Amino acid sequence: MAPTTLPGGTWTLGDLTVTRFGYGAMQLAGQWVMGPPADHEGALAVLREAVALGITHIDTSAAYGPYVTNRLIREALHPYPESLYVVTKVGADRDEQGGWPTARDPRSLRRQVRENLETLGLERLDLVNLRLGDATGPQPGSLAEPLETLVALQREGLIRHLGLSNVTPEQVTEAQAITSIVCVQNHYNLAHRADDDLIDELARQGVAYVPYFPLGGFTPLQSSALSAVAARLGATPMGVALAWLLRRSPNILLIPGTKSVAHLRENVAGAGLALSGEDLAELDRIGS
Repeated sequence: MAPTTLPGGTWTLGDLTVTRFGYGAMQLAGQWVMGPPADHEGALAVLREAVALGITHIDTSAAYGPYVTNRLIREALHPYPESLYVVTKVGADRDEQGGWPTARDPRSLRRQVRENLETLGLERLDLVNLRLGDATGPQPGSLAEPLETLVALQREGLIRHLGLSNVTPEQVTEAQAITSIVCVQNHYNLAHRADDDLIDELARQGVAYVPYFPLGGFTPLQSSALSAVAARLGATPMGVALAWLLRRSPNILLIPGTKSVAHLRENVAGAGLALSGEDLAELDRIGS
C-alpha cells in the first residue's frame, strides 16, 4: 500500500511530509508501559507492517519502557526508510513504580535527547515534543526555560523540528513567540473535546494537532451513538472514532497504538470509512 492510499492523505510538518494516519508505539512496551513486550517478535511484526502499509509517522519516547519501544523500533526498522519519520518526546522520566516524574531542567532534557538518539540509532531526531503538564492533563505555567533548552539543541543539529505535548492554549502561544512549533499533541477524542477551539486555531495556522488517546486510552470509548453508527456501517466503534477524527479537521494526525498486526490493519480500514452527514451529526453530539 502506498502512503497516498492511507486514509487522510498526508500533512507537512515543517519540511517533513507524513501520512496523517501514523502509529503510536507506546503499547508495544509491557503492562503500564513498563518493561518488554510479552511477544517480542509480534511487536517487531507490527512495526514492520506499519511501514509496509505506507505509514511514515511513528510516535515514541525513551520513557516508554523505559527505552523499550525505541529499541524495538530500531531493531525492526533500522536503517530507516528515507520516507519514515520518528517523533519522540521529552519532559518526563520513569520511576521504579511506573510513575512519570517531571524532568524538564536543562540537564535532564539534554540527557533525554541523547538517550533518544542512542536508543533509536539516529544522529538527529526528526521531531521532539516537549511534554508539559502531568497525568491529570495540562498545567498552567511558563514553558520558556525547557523550550529554550530544546531550541539550543536544535541549533546544535540534534533536533530537526519541535512540537508540544499536554499543553494549554496559552502555552502554545508562548511557545510560538519563542520558536516555530510544527505540532501539538494533546488528549482529544470523540468524548474528550476540550481542545476544539485550539484545533481550529492551529488549523488556521497550518500547525498539526495530534490527539493522544484517540480511542480513549486506558478507558476505551463507550457510547450508544458510536455503537449505533458503527452497526449501521458494519464497522467497529473504534474504526468509526478514527474516521471521525480525520474528518474533524485536516490538521489532525492519528497515532493509534496496537500490539496486533490484525488490529493495525483494522484501524487503517476503519479510519477510511465514509461518514455521512447524518453519521457526523450523531457523533458530534457525543462531545456536546
